[in-house]
Amino acid sequence: MPPMYLEDLTVGQVFRSGTMEVGVERIKSFAAEFDPQPFHLDEEAASESLFGRLVASGWQTAAITMRLLVDGELKVAGGLIGLGVESIRWPRPVYPGDVLRVESEVVEIRLSQSNPDRGIVRVRSTTFNQDDQPVMIQTASLVVPRRPGGQPR
Repeated sequence: MPPMYLEDLTVGQVFRSGTMEVGVERIKSFAAEFDPQPFHLDEEAASESLFGRLVASGWQTAAITMRLLVDGELKVAGGLIGLGVESIRWPRPVYPGDVLRVESEVVEIRLSQSNPDRGIVRVRSTTFNQDDQPVMIQTASLVVPRRPGGQPR
């Protein structure tokens, strides 16, 4: 599928990703480097935490989400360039063995006021586990170039 431009997107459009399994070693490795809290690193310590067992860092869930987005259906010309994330929530933990996927919905499209060759697209992405339960919900703004000539495909 060729990359999309602003003119190719519509509010309500949904894009999906593939899946990724989150294993114990991946959880511990990420945590050791970026979020070294006991409930991400050690099963015994995690069993006595709020979670009751080992869980992935929310930041790891965000990183996996980004990878799934890049590899998914939302292929924007020039790449997924973010202006920022206005909200991010982790409604439930990610456990070892969970299989994640992402669905993203275009919620707003507007032309850039300062750069007429691009627009701003707000996208709400929900990361689900294998039981279709949301584990992360974020709303982000992306910079999306306009098609040269401004015509849709």
